[in-house]
Amino acid sequence: MNHNPSMNPIEQRLKQVHSRILQAATDCGRDPADIALLAVSKTRPAEDIATAHAAGQRLFGESYLQEAERKIRALAGLDIVWHYIGRIQSNKTRPIASLFDWVHGLDDARHARRLNDQRPAGHKPLAVCLQINLSGEQSKGGIAPDEAEALATEITALPNLRLRGLMTLPAPSDDRDRQRAVFRQLRELRDQLNERGFGLDTLSMGMSGDLEAAVCEGATLVRIGTAIFGPRR
Repeated sequence: MNHNPSMNPIEQRLKQVHSRILQAATDCGRDPADIALLAVSKTRPAEDIATAHAAGQRLFGESYLQEAERKIRALAGLDIVWHYIGRIQSNKTRPIASLFDWVHGLDDARHARRLNDQRPAGHKPLAVCLQINLSGEQSKGGIAPDEAEALATEITALPNLRLRGLMTLPAPSDDRDRQRAVFRQLRELRDQLNERGFGLDTLSMGMSGDLEAAVCEGATLVRIGTAIFGPRR
């Protein structure tokens, strides 16, 4: 990789991530334009987000609400699409509903109803993804695949939410076949739900260590932190 001395490190790493997405899409016969990059900016200062934004990045993911509130206020002048990717707690649904454009980890009908009821008037519907727990890990959030249709049906009835797709956080693995197998399950679940009329267009899957496998299995949005912003301080 040629390092351009006029580029800052975040801009260089963003270019590298985009070239990884391009290569993975090309290898799998996909159009790279169908894959969006979500920069996971939790724990990173607002200056780093502004730097990535100046390099063309527009989608940013936050997990810690108080930290996110400060950054969203500080960067209010920029055209950023904010994604909430942390665990949802009932006492935090009101600020999530008012500050964010997307929520990725929805796995509870009560939380869905609260987000719907607390979405401010005049905001467009909050885009949401159901979190699916494919590995059965107790420590991870998410619902079992066989619970997805019932929750999707409830969310579809809520006027201030728009169900866009599915997301998953697989158990870490260095085995490409194992990575792909998990992502394939999510894609197949999305296809099953779409056969029942849900019209889902988003598969939020793949991170710095497995984005190639995710892209090959149909990811439309990859969530990348370390590979853009560097190791956490």
